[in-house]
Amino acid sequence: VDRPNLQGRLETLKVHTRKIRLSEDVDLKKLAQATAGAVGADLANLVNEAALRAVRNGRKMVTQEDLLAAFDTVTMGSEKKNARSTEIEKRMTAYHEVGHALVAALGKNTMPVSKITIIPRTGGSGGATMYIPEEDKNLYTREDLLAWIHSLLGGRAAEEVVFGTMTTGASNDLQRATAMARDMIARYGMSRELGLLSPTVITNQYLDGQSSLDCSQELAAQVDKAARALLEECYAFDRQLLTENRALLDEISEYLLAKETITGDELMTFVNADKEEKETPAEIEE
Repeated sequence: VDRPNLQGRLETLKVHTRKIRLSEDVDLKKLAQATAGAVGADLANLVNEAALRAVRNGRKMVTQEDLLAAFDTVTMGSEKKNARSTEIEKRMTAYHEVGHALVAALGKNTMPVSKITIIPRTGGSGGATMYIPEEDKNLYTREDLLAWIHSLLGGRAAEEVVFGTMTTGASNDLQRATAMARDMIARYGMSRELGLLSPTVITNQYLDGQSSLDCSQELAAQVDKAARALLEECYAFDRQLLTENRALLDEISEYLLAKETITGDELMTFVNADKEEKETPAEIEE
């Protein structure tokens, strides 16, 4: 059974919330958009967690904030209220997450950022940047996939631009970016080096969906070389982009450090203000 699309998630949320009192600010369609990739069990857990949160806060109605906070809990784990991070770790995490978000906000073919947080979670994350797909898509262009790789590498790029070092916080980002680059080259025929050749074989498509290469060692080495070149090209672009927008990176990161969690709208307020400032012609002195 495939994961539900936007309409399927919306109808599932309607079923699970029909016996729960919802406040007027609840927008199930927006929640369905924010939960792309979730299955029925995830949505049921989300609604239950939101109801528990409302009760813990002494309310008889579930709010939109309850539902969105519950989604964070279901996907990333509960907040580590007693977690202690050094000042430099917290600062590095803030710049890392803003690096992801800023590369996405300044790029093309990217999904809008919905939230940036540096609150540690029991799921193991020290922070997160979350996106809202504007629509369910079954087909992705080469530009879509490149934009996603750029965003994934934006966190590591920010670390190097600002601190001149690398942290372990980018491990999952690098794994996902590498897998996507390899798929572009060896599965989707989007490589200049290999052209339309697709040596990838999908095993257990309806279980784990793992893939493997069915080719010679020489061709496998070419795939690795092409994937590395693609990642390095994207990474170099990200570093240059963040270097050119260093003031904006600093400004948003300081704001995130103060608030710990900001919305995509708050992010875009900074980005749009910066664009307007750059587009305003300088006054000519007489």
